[in-house]
Amino acid sequence: MRPPLHDPEHNLGPDSEPDAEPDFAPDSERGEADGKAGSVLVLLLACGGSFVSLLDVTIANLAVPDLQRDFGSASVADLTWVMSLYAIAFAALLAPAGRLADTVGRRGLYRAGIAVFTLASAACAAAPNLATLLVARAVQGLGAAALVPASLAIVLAQIPAARRAAAIGAWSASASLAAALGPSLGGILVDVFGWRSVFLITVPIGIGLALLTRVAADSRSGERLPDLAGSALLAGGIGALVVGVSQGSTWQWDDARTLACIAGGLLLIVAAVARAARHPRPGLEVGLWRSRPYAYANVVSFLFGMLLYPWMLLGVLYLTQVWHYSELRAGFAMTHGAVVSAAAGLAVGKLARAVTPRTAVVGGAVVLAVTALWLGLAVPEQPAFLTLWLPTGVLLGLGIGAVSTGVSSAAALSVPPVKFAGATGLNLTARQVGGALGIAALATVMQREAGHGTDAFRDLFFIFAGLAVLTAAAGIGLAKSAAAAGAPADARRDAGSEALVGERKEMTV
Repeated sequence: MRPPLHDPEHNLGPDSEPDAEPDFAPDSERGEADGKAGSVLVLLLACGGSFVSLLDVTIANLAVPDLQRDFGSASVADLTWVMSLYAIAFAALLAPAGRLADTVGRRGLYRAGIAVFTLASAACAAAPNLATLLVARAVQGLGAAALVPASLAIVLAQIPAARRAAAIGAWSASASLAAALGPSLGGILVDVFGWRSVFLITVPIGIGLALLTRVAADSRSGERLPDLAGSALLAGGIGALVVGVSQGSTWQWDDARTLACIAGGLLLIVAAVARAARHPRPGLEVGLWRSRPYAYANVVSFLFGMLLYPWMLLGVLYLTQVWHYSELRAGFAMTHGAVVSAAAGLAVGKLARAVTPRTAVVGGAVVLAVTALWLGLAVPEQPAFLTLWLPTGVLLGLGIGAVSTGVSSAAALSVPPVKFAGATGLNLTARQVGGALGIAALATVMQREAGHGTDAFRDLFFIFAGLAVLTAAAGIGLAKSAAAAGAPADARRDAGSEALVGERKEMTV
């Protein structure tokens, strides 16, 4: 119990017992400054979790040549598993982890996730051989899968309703910044310090975030653990599907391994959905898809993933293979797009009343379509940084930031507060699966057009333009009620949710 408070209005002296009300008062009654300071720390914790998780999806893209020098007996196909295993574990466990966060508590899951992620990052940096590195990368992906839904759940539960839309914008901006910054930061680190630095850099960040978890309140639904068998089916199905589509161009699409992974993965996913539909505590919240805005948000997320991750990789390949930039120079050449992406995400969040998620998604996707079309029509073989790469990088950053923030807001605000973490995990799972399919398509086109100059790059940029148009079309389906975080009805609902969460927060801290 807190020390007795002296309150003249209620005539409470040092020997009197205070009412419970001051102990459960909202932040605004305790002091606006303290409330804002607490919100900043909570937002820093949440954004840090999303940043390190998404950063490691792309940061190792330029490490393959350096890895090959250290592990000379490994082929390039073997080394691509350094990226693939992280993506597979991350995508496979996102949805079950989100459901688990709703049940066991967001703070507890965040702590477990950051501990696993940080220890695995250190193991990656110290790996003496490729086998150890691959195992550590898979474990690192498991930690990241726990971090992402827990981090957004912390934001939505602890940030006051009036600032929630801006907070979602900041969280999304940190994620899009990480995905866009990964290749450039990775290129710089590999060129200056070697491949181990791309994993070592997240260790001090992870330690700092682990210490900061004290600011996170915990809240549990009180339900028993979700269906573990169904979660295992879902994780296994997504993992097998991602392996099949990511390795199809290497194994060949008619190879028995490719067909077995894709067919087996689809069957396991269908079985998981069927089990979830009739289980009292499903590992997969299929009921969330009954919400039309949420269903459209998942479609947008899937298409956006098919566009985003291969585009990030293609940019690196274009600069290094066509313009013959070094890894260091290529890293710097992609930095401005990452910065613009973060700024766009923050702007969309702060202007939530005027720029709804529907507007952000559709507008951002149209910008991406125009940018991809411009690059597809140009694709010069000689460097043209100022006239082509600089302006298209700015447009790319604007589009990524807007779509990423818009779809995250639409997904989060279209479900009840108690479902925040599960909804986030499922939505990001759609993005990761879409990204795996996009990477597979990129690998197939690059292999088919090998030796034909810039033809493969031109074809892929045109494919990206088409995917951006489809993303914009899906974004039209996002309902205004889910988009407008500042609408009066939503504000009243959020205020009520905030009061409930605040009460739980005080009871659990």
